[in-house]
Amino acid sequence: MGADLDARTRLLLEAPIAPTLLRLAAPNVLVMLAQAGVGLIETWFVGKLGTDALAGMALVFPVVMLMQMTSAGAMGGGIASAIARALGARRKGDADALVLHAIVIAAVFALLFTVAVLSGGRWLYARMGGTGGALEAAMVYSNWVFAGAVLVWLFNTLSAVIRGTGNMAVPANVTVLGALVLLPLSPLLIFGWGPMPGLGIAGGAIALLAYYLVGSVVLAIYLWSPKSLLRPSFAHVRFRWALFKDILRVGLVGTVSTVATNLAIGITTALVGGFGTAAIAGYGTASRLEYLLVPLVFGLGAPLVAMVGTCMGAGQRERALQATWIGAGMAFVMTEVIGLWAAAFPKAWLSLFNNDPAMIEAGSAYLRVVGPVYGFFGLGLALYFASQGAGRLLWPVLGNLARLAVAITGGWLALRWGGGLSGVFLAQAVALVIYGVLNAWAVAGGAWFGRIGWPRSTAGLLKRRSIVRV
Repeated sequence: MGADLDARTRLLLEAPIAPTLLRLAAPNVLVMLAQAGVGLIETWFVGKLGTDALAGMALVFPVVMLMQMTSAGAMGGGIASAIARALGARRKGDADALVLHAIVIAAVFALLFTVAVLSGGRWLYARMGGTGGALEAAMVYSNWVFAGAVLVWLFNTLSAVIRGTGNMAVPANVTVLGALVLLPLSPLLIFGWGPMPGLGIAGGAIALLAYYLVGSVVLAIYLWSPKSLLRPSFAHVRFRWALFKDILRVGLVGTVSTVATNLAIGITTALVGGFGTAAIAGYGTASRLEYLLVPLVFGLGAPLVAMVGTCMGAGQRERALQATWIGAGMAFVMTEVIGLWAAAFPKAWLSLFNNDPAMIEAGSAYLRVVGPVYGFFGLGLALYFASQGAGRLLWPVLGNLARLAVAITGGWLALRWGGGLSGVFLAQAVALVIYGVLNAWAVAGGAWFGRIGWPRSTAGLLKRRSIVRV
């Protein structure tokens, strides 16, 4: 096992950067596509229940994605980063112990989500513009999903633990196989078949929870098997604040960023809500494409967390920066291509879920305005993941807060000044550009090594850092 660990670590520390990132990202992109596909499959089937059901899912979706992004991206990134840095520094015992610490954190956060949403969901969705049938559909779906929040958190936590070792294949395989099972299970529970009655929108939520339950069991079996590089054990468990802190100092800061991202979309949903249920459904369906970019970039971001974290732990700061810019460039190109396609052919995406003309009109307005700047979102998000690996998240969080401020203030002003939906969406586009540019400026300016404004070349940054350390 030690030889395997050394081989994995050497891959992250010594192999050519771009091919290694692509090699590690390929299965991870697959896993993220499959996981995103889980949500799209569910949305497609729920869309067959009508506009109210689709609008109900649109109301709940930002909150579900908040939980997903917090568990997989923010706290998951903190877990993967802590394990990668421990392995890079040859602290194998700490890496093993971090697994159980991560599970405890997941259980606590899952309970917080369950209590908060079950008690305050109706109030929240009503403030977002939900009324009538759309609000009732939102409540049914939300109550089921968040009653089983612990399954979502456990699945994403175990996946993050395994990714922190540089193993992207196991989470990918589990997620893809789970998505294949969900494909027939979701319509079966939603619409029924034979003697089995259809459960409607609740069936979609139950199918989703079944997916996370089975996936969590499989990941746990692997993690406690001889094939795993880590050796977590419940025997003689001794929890240490230092290990909780190692995860939380990255995960909690990342959570602020995640909350800002989802709050921007949630508040925009509320602004759009003034234009009716069809507008909510249109914006919610269109913005799912933006959410789809998150797992796609995460496919590159998870290897970046592992590579940057391992390199930083081993003192290879120049390699960490090189990997960061290569990954960020890949993310920009990938998301920009998708955004330009969506802007050119918005109906190709929207009509997959519903053919209501008002819904398609609202969704098309969003994609035409925001789609062309999706590349900046991908750029900022990739730099966020790299900063997780480095354990330096201040500027990515500030970037997301700036995005939130611009999106909300600009959207409110657009409505106040009669700009309509297009004005609201223009504010979102400007906010995404600011997010990407601010993150790039911060990393290029030396945010990982000190105050912004130090020499901007890699050699200059590292030389200045070495002088300060002396």
